[in-house]
Amino acid sequence: MSTTSFAYAGLSGGTSSVFAQQAIPACQPPNAGEYLLLVVSPTADNQKQLRSALPPELKTITCKYLNETVTRIGGFNKIDDANRWARYVSSIVGLSAIITTRPTTPDVQPTVQQPFVQPPQQTISYSPQALGQGYAVLVDYFNRPELANNVQQVVGGTVGFASYGQRPYLLAVHTTNQTEAYNTLQKLNDRGFFAILVDSRKVMLLRSTVRL
Repeated sequence: MSTTSFAYAGLSGGTSSVFAQQAIPACQPPNAGEYLLLVVSPTADNQKQLRSALPPELKTITCKYLNETVTRIGGFNKIDDANRWARYVSSIVGLSAIITTRPTTPDVQPTVQQPFVQPPQQTISYSPQALGQGYAVLVDYFNRPELANNVQQVVGGTVGFASYGQRPYLLAVHTTNQTEAYNTLQKLNDRGFFAILVDSRKVMLLRSTVRL
């Protein structure tokens, strides 16, 4: 949930593989109050292995998120439940997962596959660098970089700018403390921001501090 791009050799098959990819539907966003687990599973073997490791009551759907193939696992009402299954998937199957939810504020309507938006101008001249080990909480700013000020007030610290899955995000926090990461995610979503929690090793830092 590689940062500026995902490249998987397993997807570089023949023409039939290309058609198979195109046939995969876009992921549906979570319902209000639902925590969604999106497991990066680009190959058929990944998907089969994941399904075999999950109990049948967890319904899985293969879909596209940020132009990548993932397995969508929904129905979690608590972030702790989604977190527990994310750890399970990582340790048992070895696949990384994204946790997201739907903000309760009615005027913020997140979508799964949004068009690429241009990052703030001040970040263009900076050389991106990988964040490294830990957790990153990213906020979709919906082409409104001024939201960085609001995010900063919520997290009580500086807000950076980062790229994940070929898209720019505000970087709310980067930490190796799992509890801190989940608390920040919860706090931002409660305030109506569209925030996601991802493996920080797959995030590229464009600017450590956003200045508006």
